[in-house]
Amino acid sequence: MFSVETDERTEVVDVTDRVAEEVPDDVESGLCTVFVRHTTAGVVVQEAESGLLDDIAAFATDLAPSDGDYRHDRIDDNADAHLRATLLGESVSVPVEDGELALGTWQSVLFVECDGPRTRRVEVVVTE
Repeated sequence: MFSVETDERTEVVDVTDRVAEEVPDDVESGLCTVFVRHTTAGVVVQEAESGLLDDIAAFATDLAPSDGDYRHDRIDDNADAHLRATLLGESVSVPVEDGELALGTWQSVLFVECDGPRTRRVEVVVTE
C-alpha cells in the first residue's frame, strides 16, 4: 500500500513505478491488482504522456461537470466526483511475468483523483 497526494480537484498521477515496487521479489508470475478504497477516485491503465494525462482529467470533468444539477450535491456537493470515479473504476489487474509488471509498451498504471486535493491510499495485492 502507498499514498498519493494530489493538488487539483481532478488530477491524473502515474503510479506505475510505485506499483512495481510493491511486487514481492519472490513472485515470478501471478496477478497484481491495484485497488483504491475511495468512491471519488479511480485507477486505469493508459499511456502516461503528459498531454494525455491532462486530456484524461479534462475528459472526466467534461463527462461529469462540477456545475451539474445532481441530487447527491444536497448532501456532500461532490456528486461529479462520484460519477467520474464510477466511469473510471476502482481497480485494475496487471499480469506479473518474470517478477515484473507485464504492461504493454505504452501502458502505465494511472491513479485518477476526482475530488481533490487529497491524500489517498492505493492498495496493491499480488497473487501467484
